[in-house]
Amino acid sequence: MTSWTRRRLLTSAAMAVPAAGLSARAAAAPARPGDPDVADALRALPGLRLIEERQDAEPGYRHFVLGLRQPVDHTDPAAGTFEQRLTLLHTAADRPTVLFSTGYHAVLTPRRTEPAVLLGANQLQVEHRYFGASRPAGPGYAHLTIRQAADDHHRVVRLFRRLYPGAWISTGGSKGGMASVYHRRFHPHDVNGTLVYSAPNNVDDRDDSAYLRFLETVGTPAARESLKTAQRAILLRRTELVARYEAWAAGRGDTFRLVGSADKALEVAVLRLPFMFWQRGTPADVAAIPGPGATDGELYTWLDDTAGLALYADTTARNYIPYWYQIGTQLGYGSLPTAHLADLLRHPGAAEPRSFVPRDVPLRFDRAAMPGIDRWVRRRGSRLLFVYGTQDPSVAEHFRPGGPDSRVLWVRGGNHGADLADLSPADRTAAEDTLVRWAGQEYFPHSRSA
Repeated sequence: MTSWTRRRLLTSAAMAVPAAGLSARAAAAPARPGDPDVADALRALPGLRLIEERQDAEPGYRHFVLGLRQPVDHTDPAAGTFEQRLTLLHTAADRPTVLFSTGYHAVLTPRRTEPAVLLGANQLQVEHRYFGASRPAGPGYAHLTIRQAADDHHRVVRLFRRLYPGAWISTGGSKGGMASVYHRRFHPHDVNGTLVYSAPNNVDDRDDSAYLRFLETVGTPAARESLKTAQRAILLRRTELVARYEAWAAGRGDTFRLVGSADKALEVAVLRLPFMFWQRGTPADVAAIPGPGATDGELYTWLDDTAGLALYADTTARNYIPYWYQIGTQLGYGSLPTAHLADLLRHPGAAEPRSFVPRDVPLRFDRAAMPGIDRWVRRRGSRLLFVYGTQDPSVAEHFRPGGPDSRVLWVRGGNHGADLADLSPADRTAAEDTLVRWAGQEYFPHSRSA
């Protein structure tokens, strides 16, 4: 299994797809040199600050880092404002535009998403409120809700339509895909269609049976048993491995104040191992699961590679307090199998959102939020295209669109990184045809009819 990276946590499945991996129909919409006046046009948009033009875009594009003044509370102008970070890959004002949601921090690498490559489109990335540089002043996260974020996206689209009046497609992967769906729920006509990758849909946080069933059936019985055995081996050598963890943290000046201790952090990582393994793993990774003869070093390295030990130390963990806050107040969280570890656990509820949110920040779960989203997707959500991997435990509960011109496509054996390029040839062609049709046939006069 590859080493843990920031991308594996933040993931947008589409982000790392090269242009060469898509349909040749992209050639029907070649990127054109950027409008030389686009910087002036951006500066003229009210509330928008041009922070930087980066010189790293591919030919035919210009890459801008922007800041947009947003209300902290869209229902109360008196609550103040904050600056939301955006990035723009601009090719031409008369091309389609892709609205890309990360669900987390903005990523400054100028990579186009799959729909942006396919459509030869401009791409506007929106950093989620309370992440990265997009943090309202003041304590707490009271205005970190799905509706407030959806309203952020709505204001972004409404403003940038002055510059890009053509077709808009929204997209995102994992939590970014969830944000794209929530935006459509509250502002269904902002964009012409939405492509969503690997987005969970935890409708009832009180019932996690789907996640538990998934983790007890994914892969082979032998692989699942090997994972359980490795989990027990790590906890049986807890003293030695916690010492390694503490030494690693001390060496980089890190601490475990948020979670509580390195011992608790290690236990959380062990509990999340099966979920993280199947979310990112491939069949080839099964052979790398440490066996009975594994050394302390081998167990520690494998745990770090698989579950990302840096996630639970303060330097990284504090950056993701907003994520756990959302999990603990609206988005919900799946349970993890613990029966095989019961005699070795020391920290009850260690993997719950409360462990990653400061105690002075209240967590009150809104049980109506996700069912409301789910009802809209099932009954009214139109022009929604979902792509999922069959091996991804994140989507044990997934969206099931029932509105017109919407569907779910599955990548057989795919994990949390499933994308259009991994679909069967027929499904991939159907998905690309759908995106072209949504974007408007006038942009692609040489592509076949959908």
